[in-house]
Amino acid sequence: MKVLVTGATSLVGRVTVRRLVDRGDEVTTLQRGTTDLPGRALRGSLTDPDAVERACAGQDAVIHLAARVGAAGPWSEFERVNVTGTANLLAAARRAGAGAFVHVSSPSVAHAGRSLVGAEADPANPATARGAYARSKALGERAALAASSPAMPVVVLRPHLIWGPGDTQLVGRVVDRARRGRLALVGPGTALVDTLYVDNAADALVAALDQAPRLGGRVFVLSNGQPRTAAELTARVLAAAGLTVTPRHVPRWLAVAGGSLVEQVWARTGRTDDPPMTRFLAEQLATAHWFRQAPAQAALHWRPAVGLDEGFARLADWFRSGRV
Repeated sequence: MKVLVTGATSLVGRVTVRRLVDRGDEVTTLQRGTTDLPGRALRGSLTDPDAVERACAGQDAVIHLAARVGAAGPWSEFERVNVTGTANLLAAARRAGAGAFVHVSSPSVAHAGRSLVGAEADPANPATARGAYARSKALGERAALAASSPAMPVVVLRPHLIWGPGDTQLVGRVVDRARRGRLALVGPGTALVDTLYVDNAADALVAALDQAPRLGGRVFVLSNGQPRTAAELTARVLAAAGLTVTPRHVPRWLAVAGGSLVEQVWARTGRTDDPPMTRFLAEQLATAHWFRQAPAQAALHWRPAVGLDEGFARLADWFRSGRV
């Protein structure tokens, strides 16, 4: 099968490309920079219809991982990539005759600030999604589902907190803040949180590609199915990195107020780097986020192969190897 992968240089994108190549698929990647990944590499942006058209030509399927991420930046940038770019890719894939499309979304598209306990994939809601990233991903997900058809079934996956060796988001930020003496937990750190090890995420993407013909128009939230408290997850990341740091605890009300203030400063000054705290981040760190996994596992014929214990052991090996 000929498969186009966007966002292939991301943490999960790299593992997904190798999974596809190892099983014999012909992989084309589309990214703005260069890559050392196997397969045919094209440089271009989702916002360039011509580049997207060239990338989709002759493809049997598409896995769409690319996105504008972050907690800061003008709405126009998020909209341009996550909404217009997704629309460009969907249209080009349809014209190219692709027979399957896997769209990677985010659980944040259905998060309105409350705890999610044993939750399922509620509809994406741009009106209640918190922040430009979540709102733009909600709009992109809606466009993906609207484009699903018998000829090109679209499956939407919402992986929750992907991590593993090389992760610059969850793992990287915890370690960086710990080393700078700025690591804090919002509230007592007892909220249960789901995460997803990177190899499991890649396996799910490939499974969704294979099962797409019978799952068009459906949405699944993905996790390891092993929720742990925020305090435990933080401690295990620190242990894997060989750090002995005790995070301080910040009351939720103070984190939310501080996040609101920081957002105003970032907006007034035009800064685009990720702020240390936002209202959305404070809410997420203080509330439970874990999801019922039976529907996804049954539909995708997929189960996480790497449990948390094994994942953290691999993370510790990676830190010890000095490849950080």
